[in-house]
Amino acid sequence: MADVSTSNNLTGLARAMVNNGWMSEADADGVGKRASQSGDSFVTELIKGKRFKADQIAEFAAISFGFPYLDLNAMDADSLPQGLLDAKLVQKRRVIALYQRGNKLYVATSDPTHLQALDEVKFQTNQAVEPVVVEDDKLAKLVARVSEAADNTMAVLNAEDLNLDFVDDDAASAQQDAPGIEIDDAPVVRYLQKIMLDAINQGASDIHLEPYEKYYRIRYRRDGILAEVAQPPMAIKDKVASRIKVLSRLDISEKRVPQDGRMKLVLSKNRAIDFRVSTLPTLYGEKIVMRILDPTSAQLGIEALGYEPFQKELLLAAVQRPYGMVLVTGPTGSGKTVSLYTCLNILNKPDVNISTAEDPAEIQLPGINQVNVNDKAGLTFSAALKSFLRQDPDVIMVGEIRDLETADIAIKAAQTGHMVMSTLHTNDAPGTLTRLLNMGVAPFNVASSVILITAQRLARKLCSCKQPTDLPREAMLEAGFTEGQLDGSWRPYKPVGCEICGGSGYKGRVGIYQVMPITDAMTRIILKGGNESDIADQARLEGVVDLRQAGLLKVKAGLTSLEEVEAVTNL
Repeated sequence: MADVSTSNNLTGLARAMVNNGWMSEADADGVGKRASQSGDSFVTELIKGKRFKADQIAEFAAISFGFPYLDLNAMDADSLPQGLLDAKLVQKRRVIALYQRGNKLYVATSDPTHLQALDEVKFQTNQAVEPVVVEDDKLAKLVARVSEAADNTMAVLNAEDLNLDFVDDDAASAQQDAPGIEIDDAPVVRYLQKIMLDAINQGASDIHLEPYEKYYRIRYRRDGILAEVAQPPMAIKDKVASRIKVLSRLDISEKRVPQDGRMKLVLSKNRAIDFRVSTLPTLYGEKIVMRILDPTSAQLGIEALGYEPFQKELLLAAVQRPYGMVLVTGPTGSGKTVSLYTCLNILNKPDVNISTAEDPAEIQLPGINQVNVNDKAGLTFSAALKSFLRQDPDVIMVGEIRDLETADIAIKAAQTGHMVMSTLHTNDAPGTLTRLLNMGVAPFNVASSVILITAQRLARKLCSCKQPTDLPREAMLEAGFTEGQLDGSWRPYKPVGCEICGGSGYKGRVGIYQVMPITDAMTRIILKGGNESDIADQARLEGVVDLRQAGLLKVKAGLTSLEEVEAVTNL
């Protein structure tokens, strides 16, 4: 009878090992009882007995139950998804989230038959769970490392290390005037801090908090693509919004109009991250977008931005001239600000006086005099520029030329011995000159001040899992490649997808640039009233590489795919 009872108690991995003659039922039952007493898993207790090695058990489990087998030594622990599983669950059940693909979450476990652990993961993440068998000893080391990282993160969240106290007198009084909003609720504070830290760790550029009628969602923009990361309870949306507004010094009692603010997250003595905050009233509450401003992005150096060697030479030659105007153009989120800051860093020397007017100053640079414009207070771009000219400047950077007055002052500064840099929202470099003319700037002023225009886009970089592919020659010619470029000495790559890139096939981004110096021939076209098409034709004659051709060079170099270049550039 005892043998029957023992047999009925065996399930999962233990039952499979008995059925395959690896051990007796009595031995398996004894291991299970010792595991229950020690609080360890069946596999851990089995390895303690030194009858089997971790790799033997893992290989047996993978083959017996038909699950994939992964060597954790091949994984980069820093690339694992952050914040998907609670630290307590990771430690208690010894499971690690490896990567997501669609609505499936792949989880490392040494016992794929431990259904209770997998059910807890499914309940916590609300995703379909696919077990991946790994060796128990390697899993234990990774769990310890992840747990240690979680402990360090919680340490960062302590008030003494995390300097999020931006409540000034106005914000504090607004908080007191808003009854019923307990914005200092500890769970809300911790949740918001976790959302912000996860976004930083995952390399996100923006955090979107969006209320709808029946749900509240949070999305991160990573490598230019928005992806949902959480759907917290509807009940916390107002508290989260109020907490963000207090930290950003916004009026928490005003929910009818958009507001803009800023907050700082101090991660350590040597690193702080700024967040640019924008609120927008929607039908079901305030949507909040937080742009992550990492100062390290402006210290990458021009080599890391993706300029081709000949483009880099043209840009450096232009910004190091004593006077003139350099314009950077492109849509929102195309990296214009980082490009300008990189140029300013190159010019930032003790003998150079640099002043910037921005809305707001996204990245703080020591040695550069940065001014935040404030339209309500009368400190506009044009007002800041007028003041700069009385401050003995060498280099002036204007965040954006939006109107004729700002353009006029910037151009006069460029004509009177100052290097001026700014941005414009146009599609390409030739279109920038037309945009200035349409603003009302006289053709003579444009021709005598602008010395170089850079148009740019950001394309996703292929992950290391990329593979060569064969594309029809006709398709590549249609995309813009020339016969000479298709000489058979190279092959394009395609995205594949792995745990490092989360299955997308892309990780990180690279810049695509059109660098157009304003030559004497272009100056004559401008003075004669030529249009955008005339300037573009002249640029082609002078060998200026347009955005599509610049993107194709990145395809040829294996940095990105043809599909990605076609998506971000126009032919």
